Amino acid sequence: MTATPTTGIAVTEGRNLGAALPTQYPELRQHFQALFEEIAAGSLQRDLERELPFDVIRKLDDAGFGTLRVPAAHGGPGVSIEDFLHLLVDLAEADANVAHIYRSHYGFLESLRFQPRQIQEAWYPRVLAGATVGNASTEKGGNSLGTLNTVLRQGPDGAVLSGQKYYATASIFSDYTRVSAALVDDQGEPVTGRRFAVVATDAEGVSLEDDWDGFGQKLTGTGTATFENVPVGEDGVLDRVAGSPEAIHEAAFFQLVLLSVIAGIAKAAQRDTVSTIQSRKRTFNTGSGLPFREDPLIQEAAGRIAAKAYTAEATVLHAARALDDGIAAAEAASADRPEFTGEIPTALHWSELAVEHAMITVPELGIGAAQDLFLTVGASATSTRKGLDRHWRNAQTVATHNPIAFRARAIGDYLINGTLPEGLNAIGDAR
Repeated sequence: MTATPTTGIAVTEGRNLGAALPTQYPELRQHFQALFEEIAAGSLQRDLERELPFDVIRKLDDAGFGTLRVPAAHGGPGVSIEDFLHLLVDLAEADANVAHIYRSHYGFLESLRFQPRQIQEAWYPRVLAGATVGNASTEKGGNSLGTLNTVLRQGPDGAVLSGQKYYATASIFSDYTRVSAALVDDQGEPVTGRRFAVVATDAEGVSLEDDWDGFGQKLTGTGTATFENVPVGEDGVLDRVAGSPEAIHEAAFFQLVLLSVIAGIAKAAQRDTVSTIQSRKRTFNTGSGLPFREDPLIQEAAGRIAAKAYTAEATVLHAARALDDGIAAAEAASADRPEFTGEIPTALHWSELAVEHAMITVPELGIGAAQDLFLTVGASATSTRKGLDRHWRNAQTVATHNPIAFRARAIGDYLINGTLPEGLNAIGDAR
């Protein structure tokens, strides 16, 4: 066993959990099917009892689920974004919380593709050995738009991280967490730019709380993270340039993961609609008198839910292909290298726009499917014991991550004026 330079967490030297995994969706689906079915079987109980899915995440990690996007050149399966997100939709159908937890880890892996070789060579082996990375980016308040109060201070003995984050999704389930921070020198003076600091979740000075109080996605570990003078190793400091190929790609990928979760929720609503109708014997005195499963109006409602779920998933996969094309174009132009200074490939910009199109339509489809479930049953569906409301609560919660109106406006501005979307460094108080 050897300890990494950044943390005391031990990683088995040479271990590669992704070595024997399939690389195409059909085989991946078959490989993980039994585990996904087990996850689905416990989903309702976990939601009702607010039981955090530590055991589920451990089983997925041990099965190599966290290695899928490690490039083949670095010993990983090299699964495409399309095939990975197709599989993630299936996992979200089984349990939307569990699928959401992997958003942070896979966002880190996408960012890693654009990092210097020495950073890649430090982190890819850890991920292949089973290490996972959470996220701690957003601050709850007190920081101005585009700025961060969390700081990474450079001193004679290395970098030290201090600050507090909210929405630290997945960090309590992970070995590391990636923290966005402003950079200051040893005199406390701000330095231009922004950094990510990757630190061990069990490092001294790191405190993680499960205090997320949202009505949906309650089991994602989306709570407060506090960092008090946490040392950061050299391989744990990652640069981030606004508007760079890395920033464009990861932002689009991060949002498409959320849409994949919503598509999976829509499929779960379809699944529970069908099973509920099939098992129902009672009917309404105002209806046709036919058994529910034979009533054409109920059949129509089920068909509309299925169509929404199908369209949501198809939209996600179509956008995923655009991201695969964007990555391919970036690699062909060497835009995945930190020293790149040329013109960003058009395919990379289009991948971001493709996701923005999907962000306008998929939430409506997913929320609609989860809501329409209740049109097929009646008041008995509102029993808390059945937990059918969790699909709507989860879809609505995921959909709130980004205001849809802003995305629609950005697309309109691009089509009318040719203006490419532009994001600031951080969410914060408006000036």
